[in-house]
Amino acid sequence: MFIDDTIAAIATAPGEGGIGIIRLSGCDALDIAEKIFRPFYRESIRDYANRTLIYGNIVDGEDVIDEVLLAYMKGPHSYTAEDVVEINCHGGFISVKKILELTLKSGARMAEAGEFTKRAFLNGRIDLSQAEAVIDIINAKTDKSHEIAQEQLEGSLSKKIRGLRDKITEVLAQVEVAIDYPEEDIEFITYKELIEKTEYIKSEIVKMYKTADTGKILREGLKTAILGKPNVGKSSLMNSILGENRAIVTDIPGTTRDVIEEFVNIKGIPLKIVDTAGIRETDDIVEKIGVEKSIKHLKSSDLTLVVLDTSRELDNEDIEILQNIDREKAIVLLNKIDLEPKLDLEKVKEYVDEKNIINISALKSEGIDLIHDRIEEMVFSGEISNSGEVMITNSRHKDAIYKAMTSIEDSVRALSDHMSYDFIEVDLRDAWDALGQINGDTVNEDLLDTIFSNFCIGK
Repeated sequence: MFIDDTIAAIATAPGEGGIGIIRLSGCDALDIAEKIFRPFYRESIRDYANRTLIYGNIVDGEDVIDEVLLAYMKGPHSYTAEDVVEINCHGGFISVKKILELTLKSGARMAEAGEFTKRAFLNGRIDLSQAEAVIDIINAKTDKSHEIAQEQLEGSLSKKIRGLRDKITEVLAQVEVAIDYPEEDIEFITYKELIEKTEYIKSEIVKMYKTADTGKILREGLKTAILGKPNVGKSSLMNSILGENRAIVTDIPGTTRDVIEEFVNIKGIPLKIVDTAGIRETDDIVEKIGVEKSIKHLKSSDLTLVVLDTSRELDNEDIEILQNIDREKAIVLLNKIDLEPKLDLEKVKEYVDEKNIINISALKSEGIDLIHDRIEEMVFSGEISNSGEVMITNSRHKDAIYKAMTSIEDSVRALSDHMSYDFIEVDLRDAWDALGQINGDTVNEDLLDTIFSNFCIGK
């Protein structure tokens, strides 16, 4: 990639729409736009003030391609910190395609995936965590995930990381004085004071690390499997949660023969909810495949909703399901509470905590709010949900925080054991480098390519 060339791409989603946008960025962006754009009221784009929407035509020689609005944003005050031109044309495949081809013919090259945001990072307008927040905003599935991504784009995570690295730098400076001038009469802090400062840094990093699992759920969604034997009300439950008749409901066992997946927003938590085939012994080949998929989803899910029919006694199939769940990640729903109860509740409590047992009527949508409340409680621990702390939502960030946390813990142990300052310096530098991977201060080009390859071409 050459940072001194000019790139172009379509910035809007493919298909028909009111407006399509073609974006150019680079030192020749304005010159390329001048070749293909004819303003209606003045001679040139340069006759207009910067950041003005200019009305005119895109032309190919004497042929008019489309009537557009063009905006020129002079660097460094633009998204990429370079000269940027955005052409707003009529939406639709042909118009945007023709205009993009014109820009390429006039000297631009096709942008790579995420290259506009990558240039914003390389040009210093945003750091790496802010760049990654851009794709999180685009992919956000709930208000809460959007809110967290927006905070990170505004620099909340960057500020926190910079603060921690500055504190590590302070401790490193004092450690290096002790290493460089061991015999000089220079005042430097004692081991005890070093431990106090390093313990504080450790506590802040640990606090961030504890948010990672919740943050990942808000970013990627909570994979939730609805399990139970046939005809206990799994599909009715899914329909009640979704608020629509997505799954077929009948009195015939084995109606759901494959998994049905849907996304749903529960109190700001995105759930990727899966209605599975009823788990039972069967000779039906198609249903048997569905049962095998159900068992697979049981093992890979973040949350399991086990549906039991409270109007029937527990049988071997119910017990087998309960034996295979992770009690820390399961909610047992006692369905059909409007019927006479026959189920042995004490037996169910052997497999799951009582707080994770909820009475419902899936058909009448009774008790659904209780499920929502319990899911919220399980996802958000008290210290995370209302603390206002920066939340880690990215697996890459979690890994870097873990490395930093491990290195800081090693430095605390080394200080406690009064080990040589050289060992302590190594651990502190490792923590400093690991945190730098989050905002891009200590990151290699291969990692950058991997990160930005997940972006769309026009972003």
